[in-house]
Amino acid sequence: MKYAIKIHKISTVDTLENAWNVEDFKALLEKFDFPNEESNDLQELQELLFMAIADFEPHEAAAIVLDYKLSNNLNEGQIDSISYEMLVDKISEEYPKINLHKQLFNVNQLLHKAYNGKFPNTKATLVDFEITPLLNSPKEITKEIVLKCFAKNLDSHNVVIRLFGSQLNAKEEFDEANDVIWNLEKNENTYRLTTSDYWMSKDEFLNEEIDCKIDLFEEE
Repeated sequence: MKYAIKIHKISTVDTLENAWNVEDFKALLEKFDFPNEESNDLQELQELLFMAIADFEPHEAAAIVLDYKLSNNLNEGQIDSISYEMLVDKISEEYPKINLHKQLFNVNQLLHKAYNGKFPNTKATLVDFEITPLLNSPKEITKEIVLKCFAKNLDSHNVVIRLFGSQLNAKEEFDEANDVIWNLEKNENTYRLTTSDYWMSKDEFLNEEIDCKIDLFEEE
């Protein structure tokens, strides 16, 4: 399988669009004993939430937000442990369950801003690009295809290359690609990839354009 990649723009951001909505902030205000039913302005509600959060110790606030966002994935003991670890470690990069990294990033960045930097600052990477199938390669573009193509265009010290060598070389299934890439959006002829700066940082990309040959894992 062969694809042509053309990168238009690589951005580093500290928040994701639509990570939180009005309903989220109202629910969190309830949990922080600061209910507000009147406002439907996202910015105003965020400011009120930050005021409410300020009355709590950082680890207490972290536990409340984690419970709201991830109670279906984490038990009480895990939430309590992470609420302390978040203050010293970039938990959204280091937590072993990478399917939780995106939500942990959103929680971390909310708390980072609420506490003016007491929580570590983490980053996300956005890549706007075109991908064109060559030589009758499949036209349906998946996260696995994109990640394998991008890995051909990253510095050899990149974390994805170091951790997922067997998967990138099609010796194993690459289910992790769906969690390494947080979002893959198509907009007419272009795509936007969202991932953690931990997995893929702006300065690790080698070329704006590349033709890459990849393989997909096949059961014997």
